[in-house]
Amino acid sequence: MRSDGVTGRHRVAVLVIKGVIPFELGIPSRIFGCRFGGSRDPLYDVVTCAAVPGLVETDMDFPIVVERGPQTLATADTVIIPATHDQGPECTEGRLSDAMAEAFEHIRPGTRMVSICTGSYFLAAAGLLDGRPATTHWQHTDHFQRTYPKVKVDPEVLFVDDGDVLTSAGVGSGLDLCLHIVRRDHGTDVANRIARQCVVPPWRDGGQAQYIERPLPPPTAATTGPTRAWAMERLDQPLPLTELASHAGMSVRTFTRRFRDEVGVSPGQWLTRQRVEQARRLLESSDLTVDLIAHRTGFGTAASLRQHLHAVIGVSPMVYRRTFRPAAGPADFRAVS
Repeated sequence: MRSDGVTGRHRVAVLVIKGVIPFELGIPSRIFGCRFGGSRDPLYDVVTCAAVPGLVETDMDFPIVVERGPQTLATADTVIIPATHDQGPECTEGRLSDAMAEAFEHIRPGTRMVSICTGSYFLAAAGLLDGRPATTHWQHTDHFQRTYPKVKVDPEVLFVDDGDVLTSAGVGSGLDLCLHIVRRDHGTDVANRIARQCVVPPWRDGGQAQYIERPLPPPTAATTGPTRAWAMERLDQPLPLTELASHAGMSVRTFTRRFRDEVGVSPGQWLTRQRVEQARRLLESSDLTVDLIAHRTGFGTAASLRQHLHAVIGVSPMVYRRTFRPAAGPADFRAVS
């Protein structure tokens, strides 16, 4: 990671837009500005700026004052654009406003670009999402796709990590994405500690499908929650679909349909995700061999673990272990509660 050259920390610049939603605006500072006990410095240097500094309207009954202007973007390693309800040309015409176009000119090549909810419209208007996967709030995905047909919009997921450009769905998904970035930068242990400080889950299962408006099931309908908890204690076992459905007391067809409605993905996809996350934790926190980790997480063989880990995060188990078990750095935080 680059650093700001002053504090030595990775600099996150939050770009405030007229009509910004205060909740989403506060997410980056809350996650990236977390301190680990006492007077310890945060892992990131978080600054806020605006295309036009000064008094900025929000979607609430109060404005905010942003002192830094767009020149701040030139110092950023990561730029985050939170959601706004302002119907600017980014939303109505598929282009950046003049002020935003000038602001984007300050951003250095290679800067990581991130959007929360409808902040994705600004990344798309700048051409940064052309030909790339992205997401936004499920209520806006159809309009977003019509406005920016070159973008590969995924309406199902909570966020999309496409390397140097990351997009998220609404509100809570901004938390998910920021925690994911911390996990990517500093490892699962640090991300989990920040999640605990903020009293939010470090990882949420499924995608936006579970939040899209649909008829509620009857009050007496069974859920798959207890079976998911049961499966989490048995990830080292095969857990075929028939066994999961039997534990839930449902037919395979009913269980599969209800599972997808509740979680947003199929039982098989969910199981693979849980096994990959457990493998990541073991690679970071233990000296177990890759073969033993593969066995304990239900992948069976090291080859299967390598295949699934590479499909999810793009690296092999050994590369992942070397990356997230350095001799110094994030490990210093493990003893801090």
